[in-house]
Amino acid sequence: MTDATLDALVARMALTVPAGWVFGLERMTRLLARLGDPHRALPPTIHVAGTNGKGSTTATLRALLEAAGRTVHVFTSPHLVRFNERIRVAGRLADDAMLIDAIGRAETANAGEPITFFELTTAAAFLLFAEHPADACLLEVGLGGRLDATNVIPAPRVSVVTSISLDHEKFLGSTLAAIAAEKAGIVKPDRPVVAAPQADEVADVLERAAARARAPLFLGGRDWTTTLEDGRLVHRSERGLLDLAPPRLLGPHQIVNTGTALAALEAAGWEFPEETLARGLAVVDWPARMQRLASGPLVAHAPAGAELWLDGGHNPGAGAVIAATLAALDRRAPRPLHLVLGMLETKDPLGFLAPFAGSIATLSTVPVAGDGHPGRDPEALAQMVADGLRLPAKAHATVAAALEAIPKTGEPPPRILICGSLHLAGEVLRENGPWPA
Repeated sequence: MTDATLDALVARMALTVPAGWVFGLERMTRLLARLGDPHRALPPTIHVAGTNGKGSTTATLRALLEAAGRTVHVFTSPHLVRFNERIRVAGRLADDAMLIDAIGRAETANAGEPITFFELTTAAAFLLFAEHPADACLLEVGLGGRLDATNVIPAPRVSVVTSISLDHEKFLGSTLAAIAAEKAGIVKPDRPVVAAPQADEVADVLERAAARARAPLFLGGRDWTTTLEDGRLVHRSERGLLDLAPPRLLGPHQIVNTGTALAALEAAGWEFPEETLARGLAVVDWPARMQRLASGPLVAHAPAGAELWLDGGHNPGAGAVIAATLAALDRRAPRPLHLVLGMLETKDPLGFLAPFAGSIATLSTVPVAGDGHPGRDPEALAQMVADGLRLPAKAHATVAAALEAIPKTGEPPPRILICGSLHLAGEVLRENGPWPA
């Protein structure tokens, strides 16, 4: 390896390793065999797929396990600011030297054969996870499930399917049932499956996949429920009832994600006292998911007293839960809502924005740098919103310029949401902070 720094290595990979998604497990299977099959030496593993909520559910699982004193490996994607965010080894982000070494070994073993950026990253994670002791491993699917690079693991402790909605239709199919079939590809023979509450057509697909694999299925809304009652999170299942303080993560959808995590722990046979679970929920953190930005260089451009929020959600399902979260905030403390939006060309702006109908005071569009897919031109995006939703929108060259353009008069001060892309969220955190840790 000649790359002196991790940034140089990642930049070179971005130029020389194919971007985007080339599905199939043959390349991973071949590479892992050359590396000694590290994916077969992982600690007990929870494998997480889904359209929305994968990251939040995984973060909740990590917080709960660590509150119980367990050491945890975690693999997630994409990163927001630093590549290191993708791989957490026994509780800590992998450092630059570890990543350079592991990726280097994977590249050497691959010997120049076809491979994708994500596959090399996944192989490096498996190497590090196999070589460092831990009590549990959390693997988040990159895209889909059935042919995702993470799906080489033979027998997870539990497979988890979070909320499924339309996204990545080019790769996964144009119907909920088709997308669900791809996500259900992580179901393994005789291994329990936990699923968040789903639309009927999705539940049907999951039930059939579980039956074929003789895998016990624990479906939200049927086999377990998690609700907010009198300010308390109440989780009910065949194991009994848990009565807990709500999670630190904001929004009604996070109640469902928390329930999915609790059900996954139950299915894995990891049961902890309520006080342990409460400690975990009090500290769970997942950046760029209804994250409040309280200070920093970008915040200084917003009107005085403004609330500034950041969320990387980018599909219609995410738009619905973000809009519901903001509506709940507005009921408690009304403020005019202003959106700053940047999206990739592969995403559906009108589907994402539809749940906000009637609640937006102004909408500003900004550029976003994609990773393998270009961002939508802000002027074209503003015109699309104006034509499709009859909502006036104005393009700006930067997020700072969009914040400066929000009216600075009137009471109460505005509530501002920067949204539409995890890539945009990463740019915001890189400029404003705090960086994910």
